Amino acid sequence: MENFTNTLYTNDNLFILTGLNSNLVDLIYLDPPFNSKRTYSAPIGSKAAGTSFKDMWSWQDVNEEYLYTLATRYPSLTKFITAIGGIHSKAMMSYLTYMAQRIIEMHRILKDTGSLYLHCDPTASHYLKIVLDEIFGKNNFRNEIIWSYTGNPVPKKCFPKKHDVLFWYSKTDKFTFQPERVLVPYSKLTHKRYNHTDENGRRYKVSALRDGKQEIVYMKDGKYPDAVWTIPVIRGKERVDYPTQKPLALLNRIILASSNEGDIVMDPFCGCATTCVAAQQLGRKWIGIDIEKQAVSLVMERLAEEKDGIKNMFTDFVATEIIPHRSDVRYEPKSKSVKERLYKEQNGICNGCGNEYLIKDFHIDHIIPDSKGGGSYYENYQLLCGHCNQTKGQRPMEFLRNVIKRREELMENKIIFGE
Repeated sequence: MENFTNTLYTNDNLFILTGLNSNLVDLIYLDPPFNSKRTYSAPIGSKAAGTSFKDMWSWQDVNEEYLYTLATRYPSLTKFITAIGGIHSKAMMSYLTYMAQRIIEMHRILKDTGSLYLHCDPTASHYLKIVLDEIFGKNNFRNEIIWSYTGNPVPKKCFPKKHDVLFWYSKTDKFTFQPERVLVPYSKLTHKRYNHTDENGRRYKVSALRDGKQEIVYMKDGKYPDAVWTIPVIRGKERVDYPTQKPLALLNRIILASSNEGDIVMDPFCGCATTCVAAQQLGRKWIGIDIEKQAVSLVMERLAEEKDGIKNMFTDFVATEIIPHRSDVRYEPKSKSVKERLYKEQNGICNGCGNEYLIKDFHIDHIIPDSKGGGSYYENYQLLCGHCNQTKGQRPMEFLRNVIKRREELMENKIIFGE
């Protein structure tokens, strides 16, 4: 069985996600690009120098091989995303398609008791929530968490934008939630109310009961945090000047509250590996994915630096570009029996042109190519007629569908104009 944990993958995260087992991880935190129309680069001379990413989107950023899954499994979501092209822009439509493709795979990979935290800002948060509602189910929405911070410059034409949004979804109604692990201090007013101290230094107050008696009430270690988290931005030794780096305190709170020791935490946009560092320090296993290959040396250096003084040191992890292969599906070669099963399921209809053929006229085709995280297992097979199979070749299904669509449009024009 392939061991996916404590591994940093450097490749397109969609390909990596497709190659991971279903029901594998306990917690997913993702801090994806926000479609902010900016290019982020680390300053020269910093530890992160040479790392950068663009946060502007076009249809070229969308993996067309996976559009088939989006359109067939989530037709309402596909219509919504298409409408965004008219409401907002084609760039936003492309961005949401890109995100939806990946969130579908994250939902599959997440355990039934798991949670997902998506970190975003107001650029696309309102659209992303609808995507999450459709894929995870609106009843599995748990919180909109506001991360409040200081430090941004003060704008002249609006109030300072000094917060981010985190959407928390569970996969089912049974999920890990341990708020007692992330208690926050009481306010100064509460401290004043508990105005007595016993011999052990514990604060308490004396409350009057209705029968005239008095009750001693001890102050607890802290209170549950609400949905507004005031956590400072990164300062001091923790900062590595990586674009969009998030503080360890933020990840610590998420991981402690929504996972247990030994659980698997995944970050599919891990950047400088803050999630991986926090997970390791808290006794969790982790999977990190980032497409920026120049960031590998930074991540390796940071993992090594963070091990000093930590019980579970970073001595056993892997960095690789190799796309993993699922071990929870039965790989089976193309065969007569596979072809017969597919023929029955597709009712003798080609998955491309939609025409009916005899079984001898069909070819077994990979829906997702091996090179993009697919594999030779039954769920990734389809039947195409000889013409569609030859037209598609090693290209994505979307290419074939576009060819068929153009052909139909030409035929319709010939009929209209009497050609």
